[in-house]
Amino acid sequence: MLVAVDTGATKTLIAAFNKDGSVNDSMKFPTPRDVNEYAEIVIQTISTLCGDKMPELVCLALPGRIENGLLVSASNLGWEDIDFNKLLEPRLKAKILIENDANLAGLAETRVLNSIPKLSLYITVSTGIGTGVIVNGKLEPLLAGSEGGHIVLDYNGTPTEWEDFASGSAIYKRYGKYARDITSKRAWKTIAKDIACGIAAFAPILRPDIIIIGGSIGTYFSQYENELVGVLREQLPPHFIPKIKQAKHPEEAVIYGCYYYAVDQLTA
Repeated sequence: MLVAVDTGATKTLIAAFNKDGSVNDSMKFPTPRDVNEYAEIVIQTISTLCGDKMPELVCLALPGRIENGLLVSASNLGWEDIDFNKLLEPRLKAKILIENDANLAGLAETRVLNSIPKLSLYITVSTGIGTGVIVNGKLEPLLAGSEGGHIVLDYNGTPTEWEDFASGSAIYKRYGKYARDITSKRAWKTIAKDIACGIAAFAPILRPDIIIIGGSIGTYFSQYENELVGVLREQLPPHFIPKIKQAKHPEEAVIYGCYYYAVDQLTA
């Protein structure tokens, strides 16, 4: 059995997969800020999901910078320099794979496309903003460390990180509402413009064949899709604007990415 752990800044989703890639069962809980408490709940949840048949492999998705299987930093959780293998492997007695959540989501959303593009850019707009670059349907190690939400852009005349004005947290701070409660066309127009700022910076450099938008704000893509494309057409030459689409599983892409990544590792 394979288990996927999608660790978000606000919630963690754990899913047990069958051999055919279908989800057997899943559980969700608020993500603790204390690392040891988090590890204990992960272990207990996996034990509950799997029962006597513990998993052979656990793929752990984390919202931060990963280097050599270690979490270097996850700013939205306040975690730094953590070896989750040491925390989890002795208790679970399973191989632990660790990867950035946006990379895994991008992997999943790319693999479900009708045809695999040479390069796809996945953008998750949730508590923060994460990016994943997928090359020929695989994670590209040289680009796996990219953290697009931290690119610095001009925002009202001030150098500002993209996620500080375009993420779900920024949207809530500005409007005092979650995306699901926003009905104002003017608000969605502003949200589209802010998301477009980062895309306009990435598109000419990476030249992706497709950009896929997921995360909690990706769930409401229809609210701002036309405005987003319109802003990009104003800012970029036509040949720099790739196809842009909503993620098939905006809030579940990470767990499916864990599955694809694990399968790739097992068959490598």
